[in-house]
Amino acid sequence: MITSKQRSYLKSLAHELNPTVYIGKAGLTDNILKEMENGFETRELVKVKIQEGCDADPKEMANGVAEKLNAEFVQAIGRRFTLYRQAKNKENRKIELPR
Repeated sequence: MITSKQRSYLKSLAHELNPTVYIGKAGLTDNILKEMENGFETRELVKVKIQEGCDADPKEMANGVAEKLNAEFVQAIGRRFTLYRQAKNKENRKIELPR
């Protein structure tokens, strides 16, 4: 569980990111989950955009994906949401969270 201070820090980092994962009308597929797993290992912070053809609620989907992938929900704005998970490999860790 991340603190509000850590969440605020992650929001500031996510502000400048472009979405790296797009969810279309097919919804959440295995390929999308794999792409998010790769994103967590390389960047730790993944920004997702839900396309217009998908009817899913961004906050519900974000919380569901976070639970499936053992990640932390950072924020949802409009049709975009951001998730964070620390890289398992210590060499790939790039984000140092404030205490």
